[in-house]
Amino acid sequence: MPITLKELAAFCDARIEGGDPSAIIHSAADITSAQQGQVTQLTNPKYVRYIKESTATACFVAEGLHAGEFPAHIALLICPDPEMGFIKAVEKLHPAKTYHSHIAEQSIIGNSVTLGHDLFIGPYAVIGEHTHIGDRTAILSGAYIGCNVTIGQNCRIHPYAVIYDNTIIGDNVTIHSGAIIGADGFGYKFRGNAHRKVPQVGNVVIEDNVEIGANTCIDRGALGSTTIGMGSKIDNLVQIGHNNKVGKHVIMCGLTGVSGSCTIEDYAILAGSSGIADHVTIGQGAVVMARSGVAGNVPAGSQFFGSPAKDKKTAYKEQIAISKLPDLVKKIKLLEEEIRQLQNRASFDE
Repeated sequence: MPITLKELAAFCDARIEGGDPSAIIHSAADITSAQQGQVTQLTNPKYVRYIKESTATACFVAEGLHAGEFPAHIALLICPDPEMGFIKAVEKLHPAKTYHSHIAEQSIIGNSVTLGHDLFIGPYAVIGEHTHIGDRTAILSGAYIGCNVTIGQNCRIHPYAVIYDNTIIGDNVTIHSGAIIGADGFGYKFRGNAHRKVPQVGNVVIEDNVEIGANTCIDRGALGSTTIGMGSKIDNLVQIGHNNKVGKHVIMCGLTGVSGSCTIEDYAILAGSSGIADHVTIGQGAVVMARSGVAGNVPAGSQFFGSPAKDKKTAYKEQIAISKLPDLVKKIKLLEEEIRQLQNRASFDE
């Protein structure tokens, strides 16, 4: 969506310094590849070297940077929070696809389904009996919605997502392709030399403003609910086991696995490939760093690393100590050789 630089600055609450306010901006790009007609951002000092050779038309920067530090053709869009300014610019220049009110003939809609206003239901989407879909929600092609499901307003269910029976989803929720919400939890008892399945009869509750990545699985509770709190963001390929309680504004990065009956408190971050054992509590605002294995509770506000995970400072000290082991082994061997030589001399003197 082309727009003049002046219009873009006004939309993003930015001040223009240098450049041509009447220049046309047609798209956004990162600082390593931005060209004429594009806007970029400079928020990390390590990327300053790219701006010297850039042909970008405009660049979002923070207060305190001056046009003299940039090529003359680059207009600076100065604002208190350049990252958020750039995000607004991207949203303006690359608007999200909209879906107008339409229910495809090829969709399958069960009995006693309640449909809101201005819905989009794509071809071959399936909606089970006694389900409620809120206003302005889009159910895209091939998505499967089970029976007795509630989906709020302004949601988007992408192709081939699967939502099992009895799931409750709030407003403004996005569920990406291949995600499976409400499958059975992994529960078995070993009896008679065989694994006997524990019935999984609970559900999943997803609150407002949650985004769930592609091919992520959230298991329903065994008896109660697995819950995902308001504003939480879950990456692709995440596994969340049964009976978990995920708080508000939690971040879970790709390949994270959370066993059953855990509590992930508000604002916690689980970085990529982290693994959480069952019945663990991750405290409010805590960070579990990438590839960490958590077997016990993590205190609020702490940063844990390693496997088994422990306080980051302790884990780093251990890593440093381990890195010195080869040199220590060499020193021990030298000392052992010196001791043997001394012992040989002592024996000879006797």
